[in-house]
Amino acid sequence: MSAPTLSPTPSATPTPAETRRPVVPHSRTEDVLGLLTGTFVVSLGLHLLKASEIVTGGTAGLSLLLSYGLPVPFGVLFFLVNLPFMVLAVAKKGWSFAVRSLISIALVSVFTPLHAQLFAGLHLPAVYAAVCGNVLTGIGLLIVFRHNSSLGGFNVVALIAQERLGWRAGYVQMGLDVLVIVAALTVVSPVAVLISAFGAVFLNGVVALNHRPGRYLGT
Repeated sequence: MSAPTLSPTPSATPTPAETRRPVVPHSRTEDVLGLLTGTFVVSLGLHLLKASEIVTGGTAGLSLLLSYGLPVPFGVLFFLVNLPFMVLAVAKKGWSFAVRSLISIALVSVFTPLHAQLFAGLHLPAVYAAVCGNVLTGIGLLIVFRHNSSLGGFNVVALIAQERLGWRAGYVQMGLDVLVIVAALTVVSPVAVLISAFGAVFLNGVVALNHRPGRYLGT
């Protein structure tokens, strides 16, 4: 008599393929609300930095530096400084990403002077402004990133490095930000630069810890 054929016992632990959930992209309404929310939070963070004469990294920091020495509003400088990076965004990330990024840059350029109007005369301790402003900016950047957009400039470079080379966007951004903050020595005091560097660590830490390759697939 032949031995009975045993059917394979189902595995108690589902395989990764069985547990993988389908990616649900954001709807257009979610993208619009996400970009409005993200850019609003970023602009509030940048206003806190500017109101306390603190700088940060990236093109936002470069625009802040220029605004301290030029009679041109920050919003205008921020928009102009980021325009050249849109060429890179189109070439490496496509028109959809580039257009969304341009819209995000324009929104930050509009929202930032609005805060200046509503919070006229605001003064915060420099260390608190550096931490709070950079944390808000980092949170806003995360929201913008997760809706397939950026704020141009170093954000584009950092995202491309993450996607093409596997480097974390926050760490790439941090390295580039160091260059801008060091350049701030030509405009603000060494103490302000030290506080700015301290705050920039918070910004990039927020991005590095929360924006990792393959972790978020909602775009």
